[in-house]
Amino acid sequence: MKATRKLLMTVLGASLVAVLAGCAGGPEKPKPTALESFTPQLNGRVVWNQRVDSVKFPLSVAVSPGVFTVAGDDGTVLALEADTGRELWKGTAGAKLGAGVGSDGRFTSVITRDGDLVTLEAGRVLWRRPLNMRVTTAPLVAGERVFILGGDRSVQAFDALDGSKLWAVQRPTDPLTLAQGGVVAAYKDTLLAGQGSRLAGFDPKNGDVRWEIVIGSPRGTNEVERLADLVAPIARVGDVVCVRSFQAAVGCVNAERGTLNWSKPLGGIEGVAADEQFAYGADATDRITAWKMATGEVAWQSDKFLYRGLSAPLATPKALIFGDAEGVVHFLSRDKGDTLLRVNTDGSPVAAAPVIAGGTLLVVTRNGGLFALRAE
Repeated sequence: MKATRKLLMTVLGASLVAVLAGCAGGPEKPKPTALESFTPQLNGRVVWNQRVDSVKFPLSVAVSPGVFTVAGDDGTVLALEADTGRELWKGTAGAKLGAGVGSDGRFTSVITRDGDLVTLEAGRVLWRRPLNMRVTTAPLVAGERVFILGGDRSVQAFDALDGSKLWAVQRPTDPLTLAQGGVVAAYKDTLLAGQGSRLAGFDPKNGDVRWEIVIGSPRGTNEVERLADLVAPIARVGDVVCVRSFQAAVGCVNAERGTLNWSKPLGGIEGVAADEQFAYGADATDRITAWKMATGEVAWQSDKFLYRGLSAPLATPKALIFGDAEGVVHFLSRDKGDTLLRVNTDGSPVAAAPVIAGGTLLVVTRNGGLFALRAE
């Protein structure tokens, strides 16, 4: 029994949940909803295209002014000029990756599958440090520090210059945790980190806990069903941070005061997006919901993309954007969810939430395709 539990702690993720359900003789997965015909309301095109190795790890694309920093499964790390796709630098972690990428524009950090934290500067490896744990969450690089959320939900801080360990906080953990990107982010002078179903605010200088808030209440009759870890990406609008609790809820927090604005029960496995009016997310069936930011009241829902394997979304002034399991990028109206534009990539699943720098949107696929789009 102990050996089985240890194995599950190491490998359990959203994909394994689906595999376990299939092995248990559950119903065949429903077919994706056919895409509807529409009249484009935006003009969009691919402005440049690059490649990395396939992406088989929880990828988070780092965005700094005018730059996208990405990585491939083989350990290659690449910084690209957002407007043109021009390679600014290229380096390697020297091993296959388990998580990445975090960057502040100067320092860039990734995690290898062997559990090494590797930090580069302009493509050159500055230092490498064994963590002796599994990490599936991209590092956060901020204030010349590198922050790590471990698979055991511990939080650690390292000096970005030399890799010296500054502090570590070990929190109580559940028997199972997700092998999926969790939450570690910055809000002003507070470090935000997911601690199971709780969002905690830490003092980044010493790891002291300033506040913590429960987002979702775990439900279910077994350890798998009760998984409720917070998952990336989160969304920030001013002082408000919105986040998903896996399988349990979506909620928004005032990070300045450390108080819960609202939380709504909703099953789902991907992170959320937000703007000044709404928070957005898809549930486990890919039904999209928009909640009013002020109250959490449902503003609209859409069933047009059921079972299409939607990525976490991105909210921009022009559109709400999702990728899907067929590599299609969907641009939707923020007020109703109507389709404004649709762009195809390479046919493989979109591997991470779309990101934007200036007017350029970047979509990364599981086959390693990097597609830069602009919509007008």
